Amino acid sequence: MQQFHLASKDQTMARSDNISGIQTLFQPITAGDITFPNRVWMAPLTRSRSAADGNEQTALHALYYAQRAGAGLIVSEATQISQQGQGYAWTPGIHSDAQVDSWKLVTDAVHDAGGRIFCQLWHVGAVSHPVFQPGGKAPVSSSAWTPKGEAFVGDLLPDGPTVPHEEARALTRDEIDSVIEDYRHAARHAAKAGFDGVELHAANGYLIDQFMRSGVNSRTDEFGGSLENRLRLLGMVIEALSEELPAGRIGVRLTPIGGAGGSHDEKPEETYPAAAKLLSGRGLAYLHVVRATDHGGADGERSDGDAILKDMRANFDGAFIANGNLSPEDAIRWIAEDRADAVAFGRQFISNPDLPARIAQGGPYNEPDYDTFYGGGAHGYVDYPALGAVNDPLPVK
Repeated sequence: MQQFHLASKDQTMARSDNISGIQTLFQPITAGDITFPNRVWMAPLTRSRSAADGNEQTALHALYYAQRAGAGLIVSEATQISQQGQGYAWTPGIHSDAQVDSWKLVTDAVHDAGGRIFCQLWHVGAVSHPVFQPGGKAPVSSSAWTPKGEAFVGDLLPDGPTVPHEEARALTRDEIDSVIEDYRHAARHAAKAGFDGVELHAANGYLIDQFMRSGVNSRTDEFGGSLENRLRLLGMVIEALSEELPAGRIGVRLTPIGGAGGSHDEKPEETYPAAAKLLSGRGLAYLHVVRATDHGGADGERSDGDAILKDMRANFDGAFIANGNLSPEDAIRWIAEDRADAVAFGRQFISNPDLPARIAQGGPYNEPDYDTFYGGGAHGYVDYPALGAVNDPLPVK
């Protein structure tokens, strides 16, 4: 005979609080010009599967993104604004007409599935290799600088798939203007491709961050030295994007600590709150900030980096999106404590295409296959099972 028992008062209250908290993640949020249906957003995720000839998207990408259309917002994988902006093999661009057409497959699929998608605009700066650069020239940065680590060149060089980074050269003043025009051109192309908006990738130690960070930027002109000067390119790019798109359809991503190439800033607790303040008052949709996930703490806490996020949130007047090893439970708490308006999930969306639905019912969650994160084809990309799928091809925890 089946046995039943009554839950204690404390157990019932805890369950009720958890249900109430989960419901918070599924409340709509208006950010800029758009109302998003929930606060479970998909972070930009480089998967290195674009067509090698032309860096274009394919029907496989359309399926991948459409599977994840339940996110409040999908931020696309980082997408280079120019050939000069590429730093990794098999990553997509948004600078050619063919690339625009290929992205239309993706945006149409997402919209048909009821989703919303922004294009993340990317220039890697020094974190590249001459094999990607026009004419095989050296990569560019705020200053002459050699990133730590190796460049992922895939099968483009015989000694790949990774080779040491080479020294980047400093952009000239005229070249900075050209880069800004590349961002402007990419924004126009994103609109043509059907994206709902764009996210400026000013994070992770890439080009704009290389101007912001004192450990890389040694310029002596109006783009170097003082904090105001180091933030100048960020402001100028935002102004250019805002001339092409409504400001309420533009987001910005920043990372106070960490990133590619080993770049750093001597006073991130000053630099990044100042960057947030610079972005405030412009009518932007949101500020998307990546936490320092390698600095202490547990249960979603990172003492030093999270203190910077608190100051950044205080300095920005739009929606604030947190990202970086946050669990659904962490997301509930961060929103309840007014530390964020929404949370962007990364790896969880790789292995759980229907992540919002899984969060809503408390799991279960597919285990990610780390060996298939970068490069390859359909396996580990579009074959993670949805809820209720039969003969699950990948393990579920």
